[in-house]
Amino acid sequence: MRLAFVLYKYFPYGGLQRDMLRIAAACRQAGHQVRVYTLAWEGAVPEGVEVFRIQVKRVSSHARNRDFSSEIRALLAQNPVDLVIGFNKMPGLDVYYAADGCLREKLIAERSWLSRLAPRYRHFLDYEAAVFAPSSRTKILMISPRQCEIFTRHYGTPEERIHMLPPGIDRDRMAGADAAQLRASFRQEFAVADDDRVVLCIGSGFKTKGLDRSLRAFAALPPALCKRSHLIAIGEDNASTFSDQARQLGVGERFQVLRGRDDIPRILQGGDILLHPAYYENTGTVLLEAVVAGLPVLTTDTCGYAFHVERAAAGRVLGSPFHQDELDAALAQMLQSPQRDEWARSGIEYGRTQDLYSMPELAADLISQIGAAR
Repeated sequence: MRLAFVLYKYFPYGGLQRDMLRIAAACRQAGHQVRVYTLAWEGAVPEGVEVFRIQVKRVSSHARNRDFSSEIRALLAQNPVDLVIGFNKMPGLDVYYAADGCLREKLIAERSWLSRLAPRYRHFLDYEAAVFAPSSRTKILMISPRQCEIFTRHYGTPEERIHMLPPGIDRDRMAGADAAQLRASFRQEFAVADDDRVVLCIGSGFKTKGLDRSLRAFAALPPALCKRSHLIAIGEDNASTFSDQARQLGVGERFQVLRGRDDIPRILQGGDILLHPAYYENTGTVLLEAVVAGLPVLTTDTCGYAFHVERAAAGRVLGSPFHQDELDAALAQMLQSPQRDEWARSGIEYGRTQDLYSMPELAADLISQIGAAR
């Protein structure tokens, strides 16, 4: 089949973007042709994938997205495909990969009813309804059980249009025979002593991931523990606000920000805890990556994959509503807990016994089935 993959922006270290590439590779492996339509592409283009960058000059994001959708319809009318697979919510999709959470739920929780009438929010809500409303024909590839319940509650999406997928993390995140070597290499590069503690915050979009919460918890550590601890944030984002916050909290010398990297398995082995107190997250793939690597996790229940941390007995999940003092106490306790080795072993065992890896292949199979039915 000829497949059109559609997303607003590609950059190498975004979770949605990585999922898109892996599904595209699985589709190509199944014999399909893949074109990608996007507003912006950063990084290398995979072999065998055509990328069409659509130029749209608009100031507001909702106007830009609306023009993008119109341009795609025009291009596909000239050069048709068998299926259109979207990685952002928009009209005209045959298949939608649900990497993002429910906007309607988020706006009801955080905004007044009046603000939801603003053109920007009205646009995004309309595009969400174009995918999830009962009148839509779009098939939905869902990766978060929690979000599945939320979407169907708000939109009444027919069950037969929803297909649940397992997670799809890379197997190289699993702890291997070289775990000790990777840990030593990481700690040597960053001049971290063997008995120092490394707190990792991994993921682009520092504000959503709760990096401000992480910094406050780190600064609240007992002085002796804080002096031998390091907080490292990794991701693609503007870090100036958080660097300023770290200085104001008195931990600027213990905090650093790294751009997105390709050596995440080494990073995971080098850390002592993954701290991920996200405000709102559809899944949180990094939680699973840490679990299978044997890196204890401290996170919030607003992450769609937080339940895996509990099932694996690989750390702690803080309930809602969020309380900063609870996070502060949990971080200090976990960094000093004798249970750390137990959390690590439980996570590694969970990674060996659960299917946390097959999402791209199953997504490609579903796309093939949907295309055959159409």
